[in-house]
Amino acid sequence: MSSRSVAVVAFDGISPFHLSVPSLVLDHDPGDDLVARDGDDWRLVVCTTTPGTLTTSAGFGIVVEHGLEALETADVVIVPWWGDPSAPAPALVVDAIRRAHAGGATIVGLCLGVFVLADAGVLDGRRATTHWRWADAFRRRFPAVELDATALYVDEGSVLTGAGASAGIDTCLHLLAEHAGRSVANGVARRIVAAPHRPGGQAQFVEQPVLLDPTDDAVGRACAWATAHLAEPLTIDVLAGVAHLSRSSLTRAFRARTGSSVSTWIARQRVALVRDLLEATDCPVETVATTAGFGNAAVMREHFTREVGVSPGRYREAFRAG
Repeated sequence: MSSRSVAVVAFDGISPFHLSVPSLVLDHDPGDDLVARDGDDWRLVVCTTTPGTLTTSAGFGIVVEHGLEALETADVVIVPWWGDPSAPAPALVVDAIRRAHAGGATIVGLCLGVFVLADAGVLDGRRATTHWRWADAFRRRFPAVELDATALYVDEGSVLTGAGASAGIDTCLHLLAEHAGRSVANGVARRIVAAPHRPGGQAQFVEQPVLLDPTDDAVGRACAWATAHLAEPLTIDVLAGVAHLSRSSLTRAFRARTGSSVSTWIARQRVALVRDLLEATDCPVETVATTAGFGNAAVMREHFTREVGVSPGRYREAFRAG
């Protein structure tokens, strides 16, 4: 087992949920008889640039007693949140993170907190993830970072990054498992009623692809028709006929308009329909597959798993409407 000190960096206006995630997973409750953590001691403190009362996004204040000097002796530094992805983090914070990393601390960024790590330069030349909604903004600001916006979390050894809110829990559980063992992490997951382990490479559950306006042009009309006929065979020739274009003209116009091939776009629309059916219905997977135009469950499973990162069965368990 291990003994580790954890410093969690808080900012004015912070989300209480994001701030609570590291404590929820890593802070040891001695009275917790559900988790066997003999010899495992994680000492967690929350710190900020100027100790005192911080506001939160929920409208109440919190008192933070520790300053950034807590990073000097921390084994793990976690930045769980940042308010403005377009604004650089304070110089005092990024300097403290750089020194902590140079001193051997493991640095963890969760959700928009990953922007703060990138500001500090500790992600340059490394893989990282962040919330998919701000992926484009991240890439614009930090071209030296290899962003994988589909991953739940990325472990680069001395630096870990996690995506959205629940992925922050996954990231902290992964960190705990790496240092205290899988049994400890599984015990914590049971206590907080979370999945014991979701692979970091599992895709974030992003919104469905945006449809083109059918009034825009021939490609838009073809796309609108295709989405209404997903159960049918949808070849380039079929869509070319709907669009009143030649096969080659549709192929060029479609890629220029959507950024993908016809077959790729159709497969993604079918996956989007599968997601809807898995969430909202009790239909057997074979029925879902034929309704979405995949023909059979095996073909559907292959496309769905490649696009979403989990099997249809696991997706239904996680997102099915109650």
